[in-house]
Amino acid sequence: MSSMMTRRTFARGAAAVCAAAALPAQGAQRSLKIGYTCILWGTFPRGPEAIATLGTAVKDIAHLGFYSFETFAEIVADWDAEGKMRKLMDDNNLPLKSGYCGTMLTDASRRKESVEKVVAWGKMIQKYGGTFAVLQPNSVKGMTYDYKQYRDNIIAGLNDHAMALADIGLACGLHQHTGTCVESRDEVYDVLNSVNTRYLKFAPDVGQLQKGGADAAQVVQDFLPLVRHMHLKDYSGGKDYSGYCPLGMGKVDLVRVLDLVEKGGQKPNIMVEQDSSKDQPMTAMQCATISKRFLEKQGYKFRA
Repeated sequence: MSSMMTRRTFARGAAAVCAAAALPAQGAQRSLKIGYTCILWGTFPRGPEAIATLGTAVKDIAHLGFYSFETFAEIVADWDAEGKMRKLMDDNNLPLKSGYCGTMLTDASRRKESVEKVVAWGKMIQKYGGTFAVLQPNSVKGMTYDYKQYRDNIIAGLNDHAMALADIGLACGLHQHTGTCVESRDEVYDVLNSVNTRYLKFAPDVGQLQKGGADAAQVVQDFLPLVRHMHLKDYSGGKDYSGYCPLGMGKVDLVRVLDLVEKGGQKPNIMVEQDSSKDQPMTAMQCATISKRFLEKQGYKFRA
């Protein structure tokens, strides 16, 4: 996808993906039940705005036949405080699978506070039937950040967060993320080879791995026994959607990724994700529909 993409060229590319997806599936029917995260609809922890956008996101995700949804744990708490979360799920017959939780890892003096906050969010995830906490490392200033300086704090912090969540019976995984203290391929490999993987698993974002210069499918293969959750995201490098795009329109070897997780025996949660952006050339519903068509081509089935 070109960095000079217009609404017309984006739509033309999307039409090509949909046309290809109309062909019969090339392989056997897949078994994983795929969900969707809510950020494409602009659902971020921003007070009243998040209250409104989550409702639209859940309605659209359910309408397309995805099996579950994920959102920020703070937003679950906001909807709980409004007394609306259960009704939202019931009205759309769509379960919450996971909650996204920010952490503080580089500053050891704030670790206790961070763990307590994540455990409180974990209990909120559990209250609404969710089974997984996605742990995002804290943001850092890229030009001045030195991973080696903070490495010990990061590993100890991840272990503490993971063990605390295990104490309440909630699974969790590291979600490497652009602009955070665990982003690059080498950082991911070092962390996953160093943490206590009895408690902390891997919840990769394959689009962000690709954006960071890694071969996303290879990273998934190398840590496949730890992959319990995934943001299935494609990356094109275009100017919209922070460089991401609907599935099948970018550079990530998604077919290989799906083959790996289907055959790996771990049966991870798979959540499609695409970032939102200003003046995006297609609506969230249109983008999600293209991603669904791609998955149908791969043999995935959706709810009626």
